[in-house]
Amino acid sequence: MQRSYTDAVIAPAPTPGSEDLYATAQHRVDQAAELLHLEDDARCVLREVKRIFQVHFPVVLDDGSVEVFVGNRVHHNIARGPAKGGIRYEPDATLDQTKALAMAMSWKTALMSLPFGGAAGAVCVDPHRMSSRELERLTRRFTTEISLLLGPERDIPAPDIGTDSQIMAWIMDTISMHQGFSVTASVTGKPIEAGGSLGRVEAAGRGIAIILVHALRNTGLSLDGATVAVEGFGKVGRTSARLLAEAGCRVVAVSDSHEGWHCDSGLDLARLEEVKLGGGQLADAQVPGESISRQEILGLPVTVLVPASVESTINSSNANQVRARIVAEGANGPITPAAEAVLAEDGIVVVPDILANAGGVTVSYFEWVQDLQSFFWDEQEINTQLERAMLRASEQVWAYHARHKVSLREAAYLIAVGRVARAAKARGIYP
Repeated sequence: MQRSYTDAVIAPAPTPGSEDLYATAQHRVDQAAELLHLEDDARCVLREVKRIFQVHFPVVLDDGSVEVFVGNRVHHNIARGPAKGGIRYEPDATLDQTKALAMAMSWKTALMSLPFGGAAGAVCVDPHRMSSRELERLTRRFTTEISLLLGPERDIPAPDIGTDSQIMAWIMDTISMHQGFSVTASVTGKPIEAGGSLGRVEAAGRGIAIILVHALRNTGLSLDGATVAVEGFGKVGRTSARLLAEAGCRVVAVSDSHEGWHCDSGLDLARLEEVKLGGGQLADAQVPGESISRQEILGLPVTVLVPASVESTINSSNANQVRARIVAEGANGPITPAAEAVLAEDGIVVVPDILANAGGVTVSYFEWVQDLQSFFWDEQEINTQLERAMLRASEQVWAYHARHKVSLREAAYLIAVGRVARAAKARGIYP
């Protein structure tokens, strides 16, 4: 007897206050599938991950002791091309979190019309507590464990929380040692010297700035003098803050994992960035303004709020404090469904993560193409092509939003899920 999709598969909406990222990811797919009138068979495939590969591997530490670490690599869907997604080094990483990130990558790449599927990976480790040599040994061992999945035509990792270009270089080198020749296209986010792309470091933050300028214009808000608060003054947050300031906005607040800094007349971003890159705290910059908490920055009466740190930053416990006109998701999943419902009731426009922070994977695609062709573009060309891709996707989402009277998130998911569903249908099921 054939199983009923609605009886046996569909997930309930996440409960208020829930931070179950995978349940949220599945619920978003269910909503899109319902609105797209997808057949039950297609829904069943799209709401589950294709492959989970978990490993337990030993690493020799600097003191000669051995510690066993847990890592995983998840593929969600590869109907549109090889799997693409980041690798995190995070002490509290979970499998459900990785599955949710892999699923989000499928939609992000589809929305940007990139020929990729979705993947994600993680190792449960605090990279800040390891030496460089220990990190290298851990990275090379983890890469070896999951190497049967990796390759330019199969799965192309990239940096995420806790990883960087150096770690990507170690991954690429390990794969190359196994193959006996350099396989630069096996990883993106590498150093320039190892086959990386110009413009990759700033790509995610630049993409957010491009999307926000477009959103301000579409909502009839003035760009000049628009106030901005950035929660998460890391690589992505710093770049988006600087570029928004250059575009005419006034960045009045930023925060890192410890504290925030606020100044109504605008922040000295160059000085704050200099201090952060030097390992200092925001307060060490000694610039005009006052210290505020990470929670207080979410409630500032600004034009734009960019949560660019971690998942579930804006949730049911603090959503009613948000007073921004536009919230752009600089991180993956920083707004829970319960919180988004509150923001919608308050008339706050939410630009979803699969659009807002897609700049990184877009330039990763450029890097992959350049490596495959052994022909590299200059930075101006990279930035021009990134802006073209981001604006094309943003225009499609805003047009769908206006035509079908749905939220921007619903519009983005309907476009992306529809594209993956059509690719899967065209390919069929083997055998």
